[in-house]
Amino acid sequence: MRVVQLLPTLSFGDAIGNDTIALKGVISEMGYTTDIYAENIDKRLPEGVAQKADKLRDLKKDDVLIYHKSTGTDLTFKIDNYKCRRIMVYHNITPPEFFRPYSTAATQLTEHGYKGVEYLRDKIDYVLAVSAYNRSELVKMGYTCPMDIRPILIKFDDYRQTPDEATIKKYSDGRKNLVFVGRIAPNKKQENVIRAFYCYKKLNPESRLILVGSSTGMENYYERLKKYANALGIGDDVIFPGHIKFSEILAYYRLADAFVCMSEHEGFCVPLVEAMFFDVPVIAYDTSAISDTLGGSGVLLDNNDPVFAAAVIDRVLTDEKLRESIIEGQRRRLEDFSYERIKATFEKELTDFINGKKPE
Repeated sequence: MRVVQLLPTLSFGDAIGNDTIALKGVISEMGYTTDIYAENIDKRLPEGVAQKADKLRDLKKDDVLIYHKSTGTDLTFKIDNYKCRRIMVYHNITPPEFFRPYSTAATQLTEHGYKGVEYLRDKIDYVLAVSAYNRSELVKMGYTCPMDIRPILIKFDDYRQTPDEATIKKYSDGRKNLVFVGRIAPNKKQENVIRAFYCYKKLNPESRLILVGSSTGMENYYERLKKYANALGIGDDVIFPGHIKFSEILAYYRLADAFVCMSEHEGFCVPLVEAMFFDVPVIAYDTSAISDTLGGSGVLLDNNDPVFAAAVIDRVLTDEKLRESIIEGQRRRLEDFSYERIKATFEKELTDFINGKKPE
C-alpha cells in the first residue's frame, strides 16, 4: 500500500514544505511506501526529495493520497482523478480581500483557492486541519467528512543551529528589539505592528522594530509600509531584512526582546511556536488561529489599538516577574508541539483512517 503526498509547490524553508518533508519521514518509518509529488519543486531542496506531480500514477483503491491545501491551483480540480482514499491537510487560505488593494495576481490566486476548497467538499474522505480554527472554517463551508486536528510537525533540532554572528553583533547594542517574523503580506498587518512600535518608542526611545520576511510578490505593500514608517518619523528604526538565510532568522529570534504579532489571518502561525522555542515573550492580536496556537500562553490582545499594545509591550519588558511568568507558560505550551508528540498524533490519525476507524 502506498501513502503519498501531493501539493502544488514544495518550497525550501517554508512551514508547509517543512511539514510535508517531515511527514514523509514519519510515513516511511510507519512502513509505507511513500513519496512527495509537486507541480513545482524548489531547486534548493535536496535532489530526490520529491517528484513532479505528473508522475503520480497508478494509485490503487486502498492507497492513500494526502493533499496539502493552502493556495489556488488547478491541481485541486484533478483530485477526483485519483481513485484512492483521500486525505486533505488544510493549512487555510488567506481571504482575497486582504490582497485586492495591492496585487491582482494574489487576489485571483486566493479566490481560485477558495473555489478549490468548495470543489473538494464532497471529494475528500478525511481532513487533518492544522488548527481548530481551520476545522471550524471547513465546517462553515459545509464539510461533513470526518475531521481531526494535527498541528504542523516542526523539527526543533533545526533551530539549535548556530545563529549568524554578524547579525547578532550588529544589533546587540542595548536597545530593545521588537521582532515579527512572517512574509510581508497585507493579512500579516505589519502596518499595525509599526503603529504599535511608534507608540512604544515614545515610552522607550532606545528601541527598534525588526520585520523579518520576504516581500516577493508584495512589493506594493512593502513600499507602503516603508513610506508609512518614514511618515511617522521612525523609518530608520524599522528594519526590513528581506529574504535572508536561516542562520540570520535564528539570530533575530536570539536578539528579540518581544515578538509582536498583529496579524489578522493565520491558519497556524509557526513563528509563534518559534518564538516560544527561543523564550521570547509573545504579544499577539487575538484573531483567526492565534489563540489556538498560543493555547493560553503568551499575551493575547483583544483589540489592535496601538496605544494599548505599546503599553502591554512596555509592561512585559519592564516587569521581570511578569516576563518570566509568560516565558514559563510558553515553555509549557511548547511541549504540546514537541516533534514526538505531533508525530504520535499523526501516526494514530493515519493508522485509524487506514483501518477504517472513525474519529471520536
